[in-house]
Amino acid sequence: MTAKKKHNEAEIIPADKFTLRDAVSYQDNAIVSREIASKDTGTVTCFAFAKGQGLSEHTAPFDALVYVLDGEVEIHISAKPHFLKEGEMILMPANKPHAVKALEKFKMLLIMIRS
Repeated sequence: MTAKKKHNEAEIIPADKFTLRDAVSYQDNAIVSREIASKDTGTVTCFAFAKGQGLSEHTAPFDALVYVLDGEVEIHISAKPHFLKEGEMILMPANKPHAVKALEKFKMLLIMIRS
């Protein structure tokens, strides 16, 4: 399923306290993302996926850590399915094909590690 993306709902001010689960809001038939931090060494981004939305199989040149903040997701890594729910995490290794599908609406924190 192809998804519409909306970026940066509102700017996060450094040193302000916030709740990760509230950093992004669900939108019908969409994937919403909000970048929390971006450095040469990596990025931290929150995502909210509507039920059934996903990211088609692709590769990335860096390791990426996914932490599920809410809901349930199916993540395929090198064609192997992994089912995660709130509070669980998985490492998607660099250069390995992976895909994401929301089994129900879900939120995740994605930490991209560039070095």
